[in-house]
Amino acid sequence: MSKHGTEIRLATRGSDLALRQAGEVKAALEDRRFSVELVEVETTGDEIQDELIHRLGKTGAFVRSLDEKVLSGELDGAIHSMKDMPTESPDELVVAAIPERASANDALVTPDGKELEDLPEGATVGTSSLRRQAQLLHHRPDLNVEPLRGNVDTRAEKLLAPALQREHERRTEAEKEKQSDKAMAQKGHKKEYEGEFDRTVEEWFNDLAEVERRALEREVETEFDAIVLAQAGLERSGLAHHLEYVELPKSEFVPAPGQGALAVTALDGDLAGDLNTVLDHPRTRVETTVERTVLAELGGGCVAPIGVHGLIQGESVHVDVQVFSQDGTEIVEASRDVPVENHVSAAKELAADLAARGADDLIAAAKADEPREAKREGEEIHEE
Repeated sequence: MSKHGTEIRLATRGSDLALRQAGEVKAALEDRRFSVELVEVETTGDEIQDELIHRLGKTGAFVRSLDEKVLSGELDGAIHSMKDMPTESPDELVVAAIPERASANDALVTPDGKELEDLPEGATVGTSSLRRQAQLLHHRPDLNVEPLRGNVDTRAEKLLAPALQREHERRTEAEKEKQSDKAMAQKGHKKEYEGEFDRTVEEWFNDLAEVERRALEREVETEFDAIVLAQAGLERSGLAHHLEYVELPKSEFVPAPGQGALAVTALDGDLAGDLNTVLDHPRTRVETTVERTVLAELGGGCVAPIGVHGLIQGESVHVDVQVFSQDGTEIVEASRDVPVENHVSAAKELAADLAARGADDLIAAAKADEPREAKREGEEIHEE
């Protein structure tokens, strides 16, 4: 265990996005003269990369391994995506800090920047989130929603691969034709190349972003017209500048509870207090506490499509909640302003109201529809 007050060892997942998020926390602490070491820990969620996200069971698939290092005293704290956090945790472990949240929005990513309504009928959209699947089908029942596995970069590559590979093939064929025409001209034929490309394949390739180059090498299993990711994941991964996307409105596509926020856990004690002082963003803490309280009260488990988003407006938190059937045909929703001063009890009342209005029935039906292995305590693990 490191010495309190100067050196801090924090657990993080080893994915590129997790390390970038952890780097934000490390930089903020080092600005306050803490010495921080990030320690990569493999998690259950990382070990089962090809398993669909909601089938991993409780959210702790990405969390437990990190927090176990804290509970054992091996590490001082752990950095998580807030939406991966279980709503229950050991009493001695606290969420010491919730830094200021990035965008909570979902983003529709396409090869050419299309809006959702502009996708062709029957378009294939990729996501492994039950919430996003239900929301997409609610707005566009004609869509074909297909599973999308992998980290943010992998998902982006799967989207970009088919169009880039087709373009590479066209350019390669055009270049061969150009070379053939040149050879013919040297033999006295006067035909000149009239191609559509003004650069060689090599020049075109050199101008591609790294994610596009990797997409060229990827084997295509499903051709996606669009995919849905968290905007915060796009921004933190550095992909936002290289992809065409539109924000999905939070009022209609209510995000996952805690989406866009980070959580730093530690044992309850002095270090947790220091982390809170340096990193905690009170507004984000209130908003995400409301969201997670509604989720915990509804008890959606790992199989129910639930979106909850809170936004402080003056003395109130404006809360949007959506609970869907898995196919998106049924919805129980609410928008309510709850007082900041008693936001926890007010969030519980909101959840009880939703439950009474049919949310409980939708959640029970979702649980009954799932195979036994998915019926475990906890919440859906939402991909970025």
